Amino acid sequence: MGQTITEKILAAHSDSDQVKPGQIIRVRLDLALANDITAPLAIEQFQAVGASKVFDADRIALVLDHFSPAKDLKSAHQCQLVRRFAEKHAIRHFYEGGAAGIEHTLLPEQGLVLPGELILGADSHTCTYGGLGAFATGVGSTDLAAALITGETWLKVPHSIKFVLKGKCRPWVVGKDLILRIIGDIGVDGAHYQAMEFTGEAVKDLPMAGRFTMANMAIEAGAKSGIFAADEVTEEYVRQRADRSFSTYESDADASYVQVREYDLAEIEPQVALPHLPENSVPVSKVDRVSLDQVVIGSCTNGWIEDMRAAAQVLKGRKTAPGVRLLIIPATPSIYAQSMAEGLLQIFLEAGAVISAPTCGPCLGGYMGVLAKGERAVATTNRNFRGRMGHPESEVYLTNPYLAAASAVLGRIGGPEEL
Repeated sequence: MGQTITEKILAAHSDSDQVKPGQIIRVRLDLALANDITAPLAIEQFQAVGASKVFDADRIALVLDHFSPAKDLKSAHQCQLVRRFAEKHAIRHFYEGGAAGIEHTLLPEQGLVLPGELILGADSHTCTYGGLGAFATGVGSTDLAAALITGETWLKVPHSIKFVLKGKCRPWVVGKDLILRIIGDIGVDGAHYQAMEFTGEAVKDLPMAGRFTMANMAIEAGAKSGIFAADEVTEEYVRQRADRSFSTYESDADASYVQVREYDLAEIEPQVALPHLPENSVPVSKVDRVSLDQVVIGSCTNGWIEDMRAAAQVLKGRKTAPGVRLLIIPATPSIYAQSMAEGLLQIFLEAGAVISAPTCGPCLGGYMGVLAKGERAVATTNRNFRGRMGHPESEVYLTNPYLAAASAVLGRIGGPEEL
């Protein structure tokens, strides 16, 4: 019996010829990462066991991206704790201030994650890096502390589900819509502790931003990871950003899957996930006239330059509707700079948007866009749980950046074809 791409990567990192789903294995890590919320907890555990040094200062990334610049005394203390740890242990990949971006966009951009690698992060959306053909998964801060010391972790080899993508996308449809449709089909626990493998003829036309978005939201179906096999698109992206060698893997033709699901992209409309779960995904054509208070375009899901361009395409020459707050958050400093160079920020400003430095803030209801009681928001983020972006009686609707921008102009949920 052949192996899936996930099984091959895990076998290589456990020095095994072959691994099987359900098997408990110990694996070597290529990178361990944490942010200003999860790193302090890991550091406390690191210190509590009396550890004196990290396993490899060049293979740890610490990114202050959730509450940085510090929004209050507590967040200032958390950032200080991480900063001092990074200084003490000479952590090479420490990012804050003007060097920091949203971690899951920043690390691929910096060439820190490559195809075939195994990445462990104290953040659930670490699975983003599966867009590059890496096995990447999120863990709790205690597991991350152990990884900082040993450079290893243990895990159970997941079963895999294959999602076969065929055909061409409709206008205004991007990776966000594909993953929302899939989650709508299988539910938020439909891939519980399984690897979601995306393949098929349509993948070659899917840009890296779309692949990252789909891998990112695998966790929203309960998956252990999401993954695409690396191809020419992947390798072009990587070689522009990294000079390290890497290995690529692909699933064998006779690999075993617990499910195989096929999707014709031509049948998928732009999607909207209704409150309060990503599985509540419906075509935009079936959404009632939902009035809005806020629109957020950004996050580790849709803060890429492609997303900025999509929003600008819709917003150019238009204004946000009265009473709607439009927040736009380029995910990294370089995406911010590129947006500036391409004139996108000017379009956003003229449309009446607030442009933020890179931050995860509004996605988790932290700052820069917290919702009040009864308010409604469209967001290109990845979660719309009750109270996720603010008050428990607020509502969040998930969309792609085209729909988000159009909705900001309309003052209600709608698509670009209405403008």
